Amino acid sequence: MLTRILSAVTALLIFGLSNSFAEDWPQWLGPDRSSEWEASGIVDVFPESGLQVEWRTPIGLGYSGPAVVNDKVYVMDYLKKSGKVENNPGGASSLQGEERVLCLSAETGKVLWEYKYNRPYDISYPAGPRCTPTVADGKVYSLGAEGNLTCLDAETGKLIWKKDFQADYQAKTPFWGHSASPLVDGDTLYCLVGGKDSLAVAFNKDTGEELWRALDNAETGYCPPTMITHNGTKQLLIWHPGSLNSLNPENGQVYWSLPLKPGFGMSVTVPRQQGDYLYVSAIGDEAAWIKLSGDSKPAAEVVWKGKPRSALFCCNSTPYIEG
Repeated sequence: MLTRILSAVTALLIFGLSNSFAEDWPQWLGPDRSSEWEASGIVDVFPESGLQVEWRTPIGLGYSGPAVVNDKVYVMDYLKKSGKVENNPGGASSLQGEERVLCLSAETGKVLWEYKYNRPYDISYPAGPRCTPTVADGKVYSLGAEGNLTCLDAETGKLIWKKDFQADYQAKTPFWGHSASPLVDGDTLYCLVGGKDSLAVAFNKDTGEELWRALDNAETGYCPPTMITHNGTKQLLIWHPGSLNSLNPENGQVYWSLPLKPGFGMSVTVPRQQGDYLYVSAIGDEAAWIKLSGDSKPAAEVVWKGKPRSALFCCNSTPYIEG
């Protein structure tokens, strides 16, 4: 994050063999959002002199992670024109500037194309976009900090379609900005939007047509939409500051809902599935171990919940379960 704020993207040489293999990293948390990545030829011991820097490319402000597909790197940034960037967790700051989506060569760092639009900010920690671009089937989906959703051609950067959550859904931007990276599953793009009865919205990923909208809550939250499969049934998990919800991804119907209310509205981390169970964690005492049940009609119940100061909870970083 510090590197991004200091306005540079850096590539390091981490592969030791010319015939090494590495999966693409097309979205937040990797190919299937599991935090797992397959590769060969990775250097497992760093040289004393450190890793060799292959290239550096200056970019603007932001917290967006990179997506890497077909030797191209996609990332978002912010070009500030006026205003002061302040790290003020208790209040919003106003900036004038432009949000951008950038495509860089993974080999050289050269900027291949950019797509930008004017976007004033009025959020806390306003130093740029938060969401990682999602790349699927030749398209790049980006979500800006104030709710500008764009679908771009991955090769050229040409705009295919766009949405403005404030204008189109009368959605209030989350206090710390939109942070839930869009999810593509099949032909559908899932987003946390906001507005009345439209906290979660499904779009046709090729046309931008709205397929359905669901849920209502005063705060939208920051947890990206998450897809799981249990007993052969897909479930779309939406965790907002009031509850954890399981939806039918085809029509937005609610399968089940459990009250989980993290402090400061900070539903951030992605729920993690392990077999018949889910682990959900947030600031305060809202860590929970949840048992999944049912087949065509999914259900869930809380097995246990954490207690304040009884253990280390995951507040902002999504946990990884092994074993």
